[in-house]
Amino acid sequence: MNMQALMKQAQAMQKEITGIKGEIDNSIFEGNSSLVSVKVKGTKEIVEVKFLEGAKDLANDDISMLEDMVVLALNDAFAKVDKTTEQKMGKYSSMMNGLM
Repeated sequence: MNMQALMKQAQAMQKEITGIKGEIDNSIFEGNSSLVSVKVKGTKEIVEVKFLEGAKDLANDDISMLEDMVVLALNDAFAKVDKTTEQKMGKYSSMMNGLM
């Protein structure tokens, strides 16, 4: 394979990677815990936090539990971002390892 063909292939791969990354970045991922639902972008920017039924009935001394539920829901959403990124971009990381 000549160098020009290799460069053309690399440019095509870069364009494909950029497109997939843009698709992931613009997607919305929902994370949930028993009292909280959150939405985050693929960039891990928080878009929305909603307290579900039952959360509004918590006493003030249960705020700590509610805070924990927010953390769980966010971590759930972020895990979905990471899983989708790995599913869609994982093949490129193995290709890049072969080049280095």
